[in-house]
Amino acid sequence: MSFFLAFLSALMAALTGGGGESSQSEGVTIPLDQAGTPPPSGPLPTIYGSKDPKRPLVVLDPGHGGRDPGATSPFGGRREKDVTLAVARAIRDAVAAGGRVRIALTREDDRFIILGDRYEIARRMGASLFISIHADAAPSNDGARGATIYTLSEVASDRQAALLAQEQNEADRIGGAPLVEDAGVNRILIDLAQRDSMNVSARFAALLRREASAYFPFRPDYHRFASLIVLKAPDVPSILFETGYLTNATDVSYIHSPEGQKQIALGMKSAIETHFARRTIETAGR
Repeated sequence: MSFFLAFLSALMAALTGGGGESSQSEGVTIPLDQAGTPPPSGPLPTIYGSKDPKRPLVVLDPGHGGRDPGATSPFGGRREKDVTLAVARAIRDAVAAGGRVRIALTREDDRFIILGDRYEIARRMGASLFISIHADAAPSNDGARGATIYTLSEVASDRQAALLAQEQNEADRIGGAPLVEDAGVNRILIDLAQRDSMNVSARFAALLRREASAYFPFRPDYHRFASLIVLKAPDVPSILFETGYLTNATDVSYIHSPEGQKQIALGMKSAIETHFARRTIETAGR
């Protein structure tokens, strides 16, 4: 992101008249925290994998947790919050073992984290990629199955995406916390930063399907768009990954099993490592 931040710095200088005598500091500061809503505090999560601080960092976000169980499967009563944590741990272990990337989890146990704090953890850690892990549910058990990838859009692409956005956004109200909005910021800079992150996120979504299709099935319409709060970090490329359907007997058996979780982890590891290899080449070519 260094090239992009340099561009933002130049833009800010142009917008403010550039390098005037009243300038107090160098570079650009983008105050992303909503007034009256303090950023998450306390210790940051443990980082696994490479010990080199220059290596890219991926933050995995196991969806739900604590008093928010998420969806419950009609096949064995398995809860989404438990499945997402197990899958995230499997991905963490696979990526860490590769040694090419650093990786952390927003939660490593059964705890509730409000949606805004999830991506703020990634921002505080300087993450290069944020992946929120979930398990889908079809209310009528209509036979839907396979993985789906969501990236940010201010207008949901279809009715299912709109329903998912509403469901995920209401999770903050379950915890009694206000929704997080991008308020009180320079809209031009935020829009530019977010557009860049959205483009990177979309490219990663396509790459994930290509790299992981050999390991687990995707829905035919695998890439959808939704205005999900958890994806709204403007400077961290982010996706929400639905591992499969808890309302499909085949899917829930697969994503709940150690072997299925291992396959998901291998597919995700391949996509993550390929993504950052590409980014390294792109950066070197600038």
